Amino acid sequence: MKLIVNIPAFNEEESIGKTIHHIKESFQADFYVSQEGNVISQKLIQVVDDGSTDQTVQVAKEAGADIIISYRPNRRLAYSFKQAVESALKHQADLMVNIDADGQFNPDDIPQLLQPILREQADMTIASRFGTYRPENMPPIKYLLNKFISRLIGFFLSYPVDDLTCGFRAHNQETLLRLNLTNTHFTYTQETIIDAIDKNLKLRWIPVKVKYFSDRQSRIVSSVWQFVNNSAAIILRAVRDVRPLKFFGWPGLIFLLVGLTGAGFFLYHYIQTLKIRPYLNCIIFSSVFVLLGIQLLIFALIADMIKSSRKINEEMLYQQRKQRFRLNRSDNLQHQE
Repeated sequence: MKLIVNIPAFNEEESIGKTIHHIKESFQADFYVSQEGNVISQKLIQVVDDGSTDQTVQVAKEAGADIIISYRPNRRLAYSFKQAVESALKHQADLMVNIDADGQFNPDDIPQLLQPILREQADMTIASRFGTYRPENMPPIKYLLNKFISRLIGFFLSYPVDDLTCGFRAHNQETLLRLNLTNTHFTYTQETIIDAIDKNLKLRWIPVKVKYFSDRQSRIVSSVWQFVNNSAAIILRAVRDVRPLKFFGWPGLIFLLVGLTGAGFFLYHYIQTLKIRPYLNCIIFSSVFVLLGIQLLIFALIADMIKSSRKINEEMLYQQRKQRFRLNRSDNLQHQE
């Protein structure tokens, strides 16, 4: 089996060398030598340089990175992840682990992420910052918002979600082939989890210790509110696509129920008094709510039909990727012979 540990990087010259060395040292653990990880015969480190303007690429090369993907200008984390997945499939990776370059995650925790996948208990594992251990130096507002969003999305998708935004995660080959990232302008963390749940992939969250650096400026967002705005747009679009009946249907039913209740209130008083004027506003608002409810329910049915069509297209894309992967593997085997 082949493992690729992917490191997205943007202006990380100060820390990426240490992170690569730490990952290489972690490969000497008993997990890879005498335990379940000994089936992994190849362990490669991949760096995706997202338009860095410093010496990130040079430092990564000197530290011993096996694969380096570099492009300009900076295109944000989602685009970087998409490039990482394509490269991992191109290099016939059976497993891909994604870990940050700044050292806030411990590479010694990688075996904990890989173990459920190797045991075929999960297709994708995500580090959880909100389980057994509380993240060190994480701002309280960020901690509370992340927990709230995770619980909210988990409730809406009927799937227990511990951590929706953590980028430290592991994927098997099936997950890499099936994930479709439509947003490439911000981050991938929320959308890929929602997409994986929609595709019935097995997810598992692994509690890990995380250390945040209080003096470090985020490479992704400049403020918590920018993160909330960008994340909300991604999550809403993703949930709309994977649960259209709930997304449009529940608001539609609520509007319809309120409208019918108002109409019932009007009819009750009209039958008794045979007067319209005292309750004219009531019947107007009730009519508006009923029409909105019906419209949203129609949207729900149309969106559900679109989802069925999208499923077919995604399955075709999956089969094309799988076929291309097999052809690449066959060509490489023939070349080696």
